[in-house]
Amino acid sequence: MKGILFKCLLSVVLLAYLVFAFIWTREMSAGARCTGMDVVILDSADNKFVTTAEIIREIDNFPSRCTGMLISEIDTDSIERRLNRIDKIESASCVILSDGKVVVTVVPMSPVARIFDGDYSYYINRAGKRITADARYFLDVPVISGQFDSTYKAVSLLPLVDYISSDSTWNSLVSMIRTDGRNNIYLVPMIRGHVINFGDVSDIENKFDRLRRMYEEILPLKGWDFYDTLSVKWRGQVVATRRVKKLVEPQVRYDDESENELPQDIGTMLAATPEQLSQPVQNDTIKENN
Repeated sequence: MKGILFKCLLSVVLLAYLVFAFIWTREMSAGARCTGMDVVILDSADNKFVTTAEIIREIDNFPSRCTGMLISEIDTDSIERRLNRIDKIESASCVILSDGKVVVTVVPMSPVARIFDGDYSYYINRAGKRITADARYFLDVPVISGQFDSTYKAVSLLPLVDYISSDSTWNSLVSMIRTDGRNNIYLVPMIRGHVINFGDVSDIENKFDRLRRMYEEILPLKGWDFYDTLSVKWRGQVVATRRVKKLVEPQVRYDDESENELPQDIGTMLAATPEQLSQPVQNDTIKENN
């Protein structure tokens, strides 16, 4: 019985202490003043997409004004809400430490590509979230040009972007990606004179293998501006379109010596053989040996 009474008394004492401590700390904090503000950017990629100076500007240069303010006058929730509305920020938190220091911690978005869709330009992260592009926030990331909507999203091109970025040769060669639909994706190389029709984003490694052969074995002989388009969209081959379209050589030549020979029907003279009709006029096709 005595044990139960002792536990009850101890509980009452602890409860009274907690109430007293709460009231005391509240009164102490009411008179506490801010000792300053720190802004911490947690950017694992270190891409400087969001800087400390930009965050300070977004909160109206508050760090320079907060020192000496009463802690009770600092609305940390308002600061968090304001920063979290910025589309370039993944998350933001604002806390007050026991020494009166206010710490703002920001996790920026991590853009992986910049999109040019008509007159509209924006960045995207890996989840496909759009991040408004403006002069204050700039990042050197792969560039994609094309028209996108809910059925054809820019994020669908990220496997191609990742492959190019992971290969030092292609990363230095490809300047941008342009798309005219999901089945006509064009790579624009740094070498001026031609573009590459990549087709869609399937079979990426095989397409680049064929393209590499074209660059190593054909273009050094033909010339870098001999073709205006290289296409690897069809499996097992590279189709190259000549820049200068040549006329078909006449199939009928005038021959004085044969003028008096057997008369020729005019329809027969103008008709080409099946073998001649099958010859390409504008395209050269380089087929890969499987």
